[in-house]
Amino acid sequence: MPKDTQRASSGATEDPKAFTPFADDAGVRTIGSLSFENGTDRIALHGSLDLTRDRTGLEQARLLRKTLDAIVKTLEASDLPEAVAEAPDAPPRSVKNPFA
Repeated sequence: MPKDTQRASSGATEDPKAFTPFADDAGVRTIGSLSFENGTDRIALHGSLDLTRDRTGLEQARLLRKTLDAIVKTLEASDLPEAVAEAPDAPPRSVKNPFA
């Protein structure tokens, strides 16, 4: 079954089906094994999704369409830059071995 989860909940009562694109850095919508990880400047997609030819597949396809439509509407309603600036890679740092 499709599910929608929120990480790092603030304790407020939220609609478990809610996924507002680009609204926070904590929301996740999971459809099958495909996850949409929300961010304020990007949404990351991870996993895979098999749309089966049955009622479950139809429900998952509808939720996928609803999620993508919400992302597109949010982008269309925004004044977008040409590209999002990439964060510079932090140089690796040494840490004390916790097993030593």
